[in-house]
Amino acid sequence: MDKLRAFLLGLTRRQKRAFQVVTDVILVWFALWMAFVVRLGVDELVNPFADYLWLFLSATVVAIPLFIRFGMYRAVMRYFGNDALITIIKAVSLSALMLALIVYWSSSRQPLVPRSIIFNYWWLSLVMIGGLRLAMRQYFLGDWFTAAQHVPFTSRDDGLPKVAIYGAGAAGNQLVAALRMGRLMRPVAFIDDDSNIAERVISGLHVYKPKHIQQMIDVTGAQQILLAIPSANRTRRREILSFLEGFGLHVQSVPGFMDLASGRVKVDDIQEVDIADLLGRDSVPPQEELLEHCIKEQSVLITGAGGSIGSELCRQILALRPTTMLLYEHSEFNLYSILQELEQRIVRESLSVKLLPILGSVRNQEKLLDIMQTWHVDTVYHAAAYKHVPMVEHNIAEGLLNNVMGTLSTAQAALRANVANFVLISTDKAVRPTNVMGSTKRLAEMTLQALSREVAPVLFGEHTNVSRVNKTRFTMVRFGNVLGSSGSVIPLFHKQIKSGGPLTVTHPRITRYFMTIPEAAQLVIQAGSMGQGGDVFVLDMGEPVRIVELAEKMVHLSGLSLRSEKNPHGDIAVEFTGLRPGEKLYEELLIGDNVVATQHPMIMSANEDYLPWDVLKARLGELLLAVDQDDYSRVRQLLRDTVSGYTPDSEIVDWIYQQRRLEP
Repeated sequence: MDKLRAFLLGLTRRQKRAFQVVTDVILVWFALWMAFVVRLGVDELVNPFADYLWLFLSATVVAIPLFIRFGMYRAVMRYFGNDALITIIKAVSLSALMLALIVYWSSSRQPLVPRSIIFNYWWLSLVMIGGLRLAMRQYFLGDWFTAAQHVPFTSRDDGLPKVAIYGAGAAGNQLVAALRMGRLMRPVAFIDDDSNIAERVISGLHVYKPKHIQQMIDVTGAQQILLAIPSANRTRRREILSFLEGFGLHVQSVPGFMDLASGRVKVDDIQEVDIADLLGRDSVPPQEELLEHCIKEQSVLITGAGGSIGSELCRQILALRPTTMLLYEHSEFNLYSILQELEQRIVRESLSVKLLPILGSVRNQEKLLDIMQTWHVDTVYHAAAYKHVPMVEHNIAEGLLNNVMGTLSTAQAALRANVANFVLISTDKAVRPTNVMGSTKRLAEMTLQALSREVAPVLFGEHTNVSRVNKTRFTMVRFGNVLGSSGSVIPLFHKQIKSGGPLTVTHPRITRYFMTIPEAAQLVIQAGSMGQGGDVFVLDMGEPVRIVELAEKMVHLSGLSLRSEKNPHGDIAVEFTGLRPGEKLYEELLIGDNVVATQHPMIMSANEDYLPWDVLKARLGELLLAVDQDDYSRVRQLLRDTVSGYTPDSEIVDWIYQQRRLEP
């Protein structure tokens, strides 16, 4: 059978079509002959081929051209579906109708044909032609019983992983069809909340209620559960995942509704459970006027365009139809990656956006000024920064120069070029920081706050005392961790689970705020359209999440068990490594309590203290001098004096400077 299947599949397209045409001719004749048998019976049946040869030839001449015209020989048997069945019904019905007309016109010249023959011919042709194609589909798929698993005596073990589908709707049925064709997994059951379809059979699979999942596991031997509920909101998905966590099965899902609708993925693109579903917070629909205010038909510059937040900003900004997008990035590979993605999308969607990739550092103020003036930039989204806390803690000079001086250089270039809007991407680690990274980001915020209060400031680094007229509206947007960003704990946990563990968590009580990258970028764009200048906007991050609980949920939903003192034979352990240098147990979003609501329910405006520009400018000069002199004790003191709430938990030491001190 396998050799015959391989032989048939190996035929050329022309050979396959010829084979189908010959088969259909035989089926048409057989259906017509059986129509006589049904009408006259075997005893009274004469030789129809002798008496009604004209009728058999007419049936063939009518049917085959119609079958060709309706495209029945263009369909691929392995992917034969409902649309092909409808086509067969139309073609066979029309051929039977035309044959009836031929019989009527020939009644005076040919032997009498009983009227019921045509009706019998019609339904017999449907059964034979359609039925054979359905049978051949199952034959080419290599599994005659995939659609009959509830039928007694047909179950068998083919060695494929057995999976249950949560959701018996359209997505669930598409997923079942895709799994059967791919033959990588074997669907064995549906699970659905709808009581109207519970205990029924859909696509050959029994539908179980959620409360009967354990019974389903016992009966079918399911090893995995695939979530096929792309339209469900995150709150509902979190409830389902929490319920499934107790069954010890590996849970995966099909993509979300927006990913399916956008065409980026298909139903059968199975993936690990989106960690955002575990948080269970639904995003708020964007306000179009806020999204478009600083972007539509304008020239936009994104610094750090290849980073986690920067690249997502690029994706969303592109959809808002700017005239020009300037991607500014110091990493060649990151810039190449986002450029390729955006160029493909521009071609695919026929967008009229000028896309310009520029390699450079945000510390180069003159280059930034030249770019902004040349391309008449209207809005700058400043996402370029070093954000990894332990890394920046021991690379203090680079952290200060990139996060503080880089922001200052970009902001001053924007001011000199009369850029209308400047939006800084900040972090919750800027609030009462215990690390260098957080203190540098707060200092960057303070720089923009001070600049925004000056109508005509004398810029840092200029010794001519020439004032610059400030026409730029500076705003800052502060939020917590984003899921899946570079350095995020989530990809690390996935990697550790795949390698067999252990999962490393710094402290049992450590918590963090989380938000998806697309949601954060969308809110950043909307927040940047609000305010008068100098505003610090804070995104509503929901409730903080305990990292150890997140780790445990990821282990359970991978179908594994936790190894602990109570369960020494578990699959994966969670180990506590201790807080890293500069790391806090809890993150905060506000320095004080002065926060007011805005027109967007997910965005708040914070009233934060700042230093006057002249005072801050002098402090920045001292910091830069201390860095040049490798005087990190002085750097530490200046940061403590400048950044409100900065309390380093240990002496800060730059690795390069430390090595110099150790050398004789």
